[in-house]
Amino acid sequence: MEQVLRALGDPVRLGIVRALASAEAPMSCGAFGLSVSKSTSTYHFRVLRESGVISQFEEGTARYSELRAAEFEERFPGLLQAVLASR
Repeated sequence: MEQVLRALGDPVRLGIVRALASAEAPMSCGAFGLSVSKSTSTYHFRVLRESGVISQFEEGTARYSELRAAEFEERFPGLLQAVLASR
């Protein structure tokens, strides 16, 4: 739980999670328009992936991310919706 809360506590990572929550399909890492360097965005995606919040897969030369909402809800009921509802 501590790792998940730490992952969701960063504004950049929270923005990624919000974008994925509203997306209808997995998003390529370049589609987020993050205002950080490529190495920093790679770090943020890794933190989210290692905490179990997102999953990633490669298709061609692109890496796609998707929110693991169902698994997340099963492990931590109501937490994701509470985080997404907060502003």
